[in-house]
Amino acid sequence: MPTIKIDNLEYDLDSLTEQAKSQLQMLQATEQELQRLQLQLAIAQTARNAYANALKAALPTPLEQVMAQGETLKVS
Repeated sequence: MPTIKIDNLEYDLDSLTEQAKSQLQMLQATEQELQRLQLQLAIAQTARNAYANALKAALPTPLEQVMAQGETLKVS
């Protein structure tokens, strides 16, 4: 006899109404979808961080910016 625990109360799955079983299935599907979306979010955040790091690496250093503008470097 499989059971499920909700709010610290155990329920026999076989004794649940069809409506309760349907709601339980939808709850389980929703939980799975949330897990999938959290994984997708983690992947997107990792990609965003990688792109941000790649952008930082591709940006010119301040000295390169000065030289590109044709200014002379003044040493004091």
